[in-house]
Amino acid sequence: MKKFICLIITLFISVSFFSQNLKVSKNGRYFEKKGIPFLWIGDTGWELFHKLNREEATHYLETRAKQGFTVIQAVVLAENDGLRKPNSYGEVPFINLDPEKPNEKYFEHVDFIVNKANELGLVIGLLPTWGDKLYSMHPAAGPIVFNRKNAQIFGEYLGKRYEKKEIVWILGGDRNVDSFEVLEIWRAMAAGLKKGDKGKHLMSFHPRGESSSSYFLHNEDWLDFNIYQSGHARRYNPTYEWAMVDYLNHPVKPFVDGEPAYEYIPIRFWEYCDWTNPKRVPGYVLNDDNTIKDTAYFKDGFFNDYDVRIHAYWNFLAGAAGYTYGNNAVWQMFKKGGEIAIPCLSDWKDALNHKGASQLINLNKLFKIYSIANLLTDQSVIYGINPKGENHIRAAISTKNDWAFVYLSQGQKVNVVMSKIHDENVSAFWFNPRDGKKIFIGEFKNNKIEEFIPPTNGISNDWLLILESKKANFSI
Repeated sequence: MKKFICLIITLFISVSFFSQNLKVSKNGRYFEKKGIPFLWIGDTGWELFHKLNREEATHYLETRAKQGFTVIQAVVLAENDGLRKPNSYGEVPFINLDPEKPNEKYFEHVDFIVNKANELGLVIGLLPTWGDKLYSMHPAAGPIVFNRKNAQIFGEYLGKRYEKKEIVWILGGDRNVDSFEVLEIWRAMAAGLKKGDKGKHLMSFHPRGESSSSYFLHNEDWLDFNIYQSGHARRYNPTYEWAMVDYLNHPVKPFVDGEPAYEYIPIRFWEYCDWTNPKRVPGYVLNDDNTIKDTAYFKDGFFNDYDVRIHAYWNFLAGAAGYTYGNNAVWQMFKKGGEIAIPCLSDWKDALNHKGASQLINLNKLFKIYSIANLLTDQSVIYGINPKGENHIRAAISTKNDWAFVYLSQGQKVNVVMSKIHDENVSAFWFNPRDGKKIFIGEFKNNKIEEFIPPTNGISNDWLLILESKKANFSI
């Protein structure tokens, strides 16, 4: 009898734990955790394990949790020469650069950070390696150390180590699949991860800029959801175009913009950086502490909080299950006077509270009221011509037809088909993405085309129009 009771308790604990991991919804459009819709609002903390000590990592994670982030994307074998340059405690990941000989001390530090993130309710989007540790058409610090055999062994090692943690696996690391041999190595690593964690965690792939994992891997049985990187090339980047491609793929899988334009990264930074120069730019461009002094050197300017909001709302209203924020100083955990990956305006601690990051809590608050599980991208809400570029309008409606969203990137006026709401009386509101406030506009009949003009317009004056069934009871 005692053995039977112990077995039941063990099964209960196992099932209870397993239910905490992210799942894909039955319709394949969003994520769930403990059976509840899960909103992926991520941050790219790529160098988290490599650059920060435990006190710093705790500060970072606590800040992001308070700001409403839900996922932290970080890399075990980091981009910035992460195999040879030690972490904050003088440890490197492998003994003699051998993936079959992990350094326990290094992974104890990774353990600490993963555990701390989970304690704070954060899921870790865990990249086993940056993509330069395999062959690619875009080589970097590397070195290349993986083959099919050791990739599977390393994957199984990680899978076993983090089997009971709240994570998702992300292969790739800013690289595409540039050969069949590389594909076989990623397949081997994926197989190792699944063997090690008994298939308990979702898995995806982080490609290069302006690419999606679906281009190479959509039909791989280990790929549970797609990630695209809309990238850092332009303002008003049409993130909805990548979303629309992945939305139409079959079989249906959720998708995430895993790397949109970073806040305060120079636009098209690669055109201004000399990768042979450790400081990347001429000396006069930087202050003595290696922060940017001459912003005019970067002639295209810098992305800011406005760009963050546009790309976030365009993504979600185009059907994305998630959006990952990024900040130029934070991803590389840049410290004043320290090494530079891409020149920064501030250090990582100051950058944590830049406006774009702080304003994402408003997006999180919005979707706690209007569940992402009910969101259906639907451009037919908009009446008339809808251009691309800065004046593009994005719309979505609930699957129950009791609310609709219309995002206006420049506060432009819009004509709306009111009958999309299945109630003869419709309440209209403005939602301010900058401060999260909801402003009542009025009540309307649903039997005509209605024009709406936001309170303000122009650059940085984006607004979200919310239409609700009068019978519904939504409140922010």
